[in-house]
Amino acid sequence: MVFRSRRPATEPCLPPGRRVYAIGDIHGEADLLIRLLEAIRVDSHARPPAAVTLVFLGDFIDRGKDSATLLKVFSLAGDEGVKVLKGNHEAALVDVYRGDEEALAFWLQFGGRPTLEGLGVPVGGRPFDSARTLALLRSALDGAIVDWLDRLPHSWSLGDYFFTHAGIRPRVRLTRQDPDDLLWIREPFLSSKRRHEKVVVHGHTVEPGVPRLGGNRIGIDTGAHETGCLTALGLEDDAQWLVQARDGRPRIVSPPLG
Repeated sequence: MVFRSRRPATEPCLPPGRRVYAIGDIHGEADLLIRLLEAIRVDSHARPPAAVTLVFLGDFIDRGKDSATLLKVFSLAGDEGVKVLKGNHEAALVDVYRGDEEALAFWLQFGGRPTLEGLGVPVGGRPFDSARTLALLRSALDGAIVDWLDRLPHSWSLGDYFFTHAGIRPRVRLTRQDPDDLLWIREPFLSSKRRHEKVVVHGHTVEPGVPRLGGNRIGIDTGAHETGCLTALGLEDDAQWLVQARDGRPRIVSPPLG
């Protein structure tokens, strides 16, 4: 269904008394996450009291050495102030665990190997035995964790913001978005100049350096595994700011609007 929408003339806002920190793709970098969470704690403590929500935009597994650890830690997240969204890497793990051998080959190519190795599943040797690898994965990983991954929401919304992993299909209502687009889309979303129903906060596509604020979308995947920089977007009232952990030195930045 095609939907033509107008962006409100006012700046995007959160409801009064709410503060959100949206955290981009972690990809198994637990040390960076620990540093970023400490920087968020310091930043939030320096601001007036508010109800704080942490929103993780998916792709907390794969590529990095701590992928398996983060998988287990995130599966225990039950705090009302924490929202964990599904990324395409979590979706791939679900498909693999449930027996998709084609998905296994693809997953290994784009980052699944460290997750398997962290679970104690060897993936070396020739010829590669996909059936054996799947059997070992099912022995190593609790099926309840996979069910939890499968149930993760594709999006969350608050105020004038829509949070998702990859982005949205322009001209389609937010309530009618295809889950595959929410997990995988790049174009035509990234280049769209349309005023969407809400400002889209997303990861999935690396935005090196300091992400730009103030547009119809805010991409906060800064390539944690590749660049050593993990980014969170802070939101409160009509304010937007960034908190970053880079090379062990957390910092708070306010880039130019654009």
